[in-house]
Amino acid sequence: MNRDDLGSWLSGPQTQREAGDWPGRRLGLPETGSHSLAPAWRRFLALLVDWFMCLAIAGLIGSDNPFLAPAIFALENLVLVATLGYSVGHRIFGVEVRRLDGHVPGFLKSAIRALLVVLVIPALIFDRDHRGLHDLAAGTVILRR
Repeated sequence: MNRDDLGSWLSGPQTQREAGDWPGRRLGLPETGSHSLAPAWRRFLALLVDWFMCLAIAGLIGSDNPFLAPAIFALENLVLVATLGYSVGHRIFGVEVRRLDGHVPGFLKSAIRALLVVLVIPALIFDRDHRGLHDLAAGTVILRR
């Protein structure tokens, strides 16, 4: 064992892609355009819109309960993503949540996603197709509209 052996796993995952490879290729998604993977900046801004909207609603209700805003956020994600495939923030930034077969997630998959997104950490850990643990667990993907 030498220093080169240790460096291979200490340096973290490789981010270099081969020619002709892109995030979503393994899932059968196009590289760009409609129904390709949504870029991280759109997903992040959509999340901010949803979060601040839920904070505003919680503020209007006037409760001191610290769990009210996350509960409203989870409820918004559950109901809207399960039925329409997008939340308010997703709609504004032109992204949608779909199952891998292209259909809207439904209530069970949306419940899994909402619970894990509220926990925050699963959404910060993602694979080479840019799918967070919440999407991996629910079998969903966030696409451009």
